[in-house]
Amino acid sequence: MTLQEFFRENPVCAAAFSGGVDSAVLLAAAAAYGRRTAAYFVRTAFQPGFELVDARETARMLGVDLRVLEVDILRSPEVTANPADRCYYCKRALFSRLLEAAEQDGFPLVLDGSNASDDAGDRPGMRALAELGVRSPLRECGIGKAEVRRMAREAGLGVWDKPSYACLATRIPTGTVISAEDLARAERGEAALMALGFSDFRLRLRGEDGLLQVREEQFEPARKLLPEIRDRLAGDFREVSLDETARMNRET
Repeated sequence: MTLQEFFRENPVCAAAFSGGVDSAVLLAAAAAYGRRTAAYFVRTAFQPGFELVDARETARMLGVDLRVLEVDILRSPEVTANPADRCYYCKRALFSRLLEAAEQDGFPLVLDGSNASDDAGDRPGMRALAELGVRSPLRECGIGKAEVRRMAREAGLGVWDKPSYACLATRIPTGTVISAEDLARAERGEAALMALGFSDFRLRLRGEDGLLQVREEQFEPARKLLPEIRDRLAGDFREVSLDETARMNRET
């Protein structure tokens, strides 16, 4: 099945839109091949501010209505307890709200941007999507990450080379209770690192300290800038260390 065939069979649908490359390609296809669509951005404490900025810009470029739904995910004890399957409870909460809004707006089907490279066995959130009846056209059509980026580039989408971005909750170790304060620390710290020119990195919280993980090619610049990094993040982190055992790849 191709995306064009999928939207011929499902011409009226809503797309969960994160502002990343996967959901941007999905939304572009829905706008091109479907009859009616809208994008829904579910805003929580787990998303940094730039994600909504990117989502608004891409939706504007595609001429698609973007609807922002506010969800206080920190009110869910199953999520804030941060178990190994936290994503299951989070996806259940977010997509339940999205499905409700989409139904009210006249959309019988909700889509998400999971692609064929995503391993369902390692993503408890996919189980929640399946239970809720959310479809993943990129995955169903066999479109993997490399092809998604190629399609985004050819479509002229500004996010075609945007690094994959896992939500801020992933910065907090499994089993450690998630708090608004820790999420804010992670967001401020990563914003400071972006200002220094880093990309495709993670700043993991380790109590009062931070553990910085970067791609191989950014490891030496990060090592040289570590004193400045520590100085810039001193208000939120007692110490910042560079993880010498983990080298991130593009899609980590």
